[in-house]
Amino acid sequence: MTAAAATHPFQRSHSVVIAAEPAAVFDYVTNPKSWPQWLPSSHQIDCDDRPMRFGDTFHEHWSTRSGPVDLDWLVIACEPPRLWIGLTQTPFMGPIVVQYICESVDGGTRFIRTLRNPARPKEPTQEMIQRIDDEAMLGLGNIKRAMEETK
Repeated sequence: MTAAAATHPFQRSHSVVIAAEPAAVFDYVTNPKSWPQWLPSSHQIDCDDRPMRFGDTFHEHWSTRSGPVDLDWLVIACEPPRLWIGLTQTPFMGPIVVQYICESVDGGTRFIRTLRNPARPKEPTQEMIQRIDDEAMLGLGNIKRAMEETK
């Protein structure tokens, strides 16, 4: 009997308040065609140009420091305009779970993006965590700008 390989669960959450209605923010961020507009590592999305709902699948061309990666996503939860969860698998990081929550607050919507790697094969370095945080904050700023400019 062999021992299971150790994994290192990892999670990061980031949020921003956007001066827009929750339904508008939800529909924008759950349409993967918008991702390359606000997420620097997302380069091309193959899917219909619409919000993805429970059970929908789509394909993302993503980049990492070591090169391009193709990701097949499955929407595993969708409760508009509040909760959306997507799941994909990578050979180098294990499963990736992305969760979006839109909460109504004074001034608009608090958008919370949570990234999880529940079975990461090795712990991320502090440099990796800083890059994840930097990209997340850039992405949230881009979403805020895009949503507030369209008002």
